[in-house]
Amino acid sequence: MHASHIYAIIIGSDFKKEGIDFFTPDDFAQQLGYMNRPKGYHIPAHKHRVLTRTLSQTQEVLVVKSGKVKVSFFDEEGVFFEAAIISKGDVILLAYGGHGFEMLEDSEMIEIKQGPYLYEDDKVLLKTVVK
Repeated sequence: MHASHIYAIIIGSDFKKEGIDFFTPDDFAQQLGYMNRPKGYHIPAHKHRVLTRTLSQTQEVLVVKSGKVKVSFFDEEGVFFEAAIISKGDVILLAYGGHGFEMLEDSEMIEIKQGPYLYEDDKVLLKTVVK
């Protein structure tokens, strides 16, 4: 949380809780949850309705498969305010503002975000210095 906005949610690889828990507010464009269910637990077969949603920004989720990554966070004006280190097994939801990455080790990540992705039309490069 910075200046009353949630910029990111990081779930460490050691997080554990019984049941189901969602980390995101209901109005986030990307929902991030955690499930811990016992053997034999059954989730009924289902599908999701076709609904039209309007998105005003892209939110992305990264799952670190291996390595160590420094994530730098920037406010809406491109000013750096904080950094965090994520590593194997960690999950991060990037929800607001700007972000940059430095691979501290050889790293593999899986990225999940809303589509369709618009390449250059989807990003604004920040002219700032990472601390």
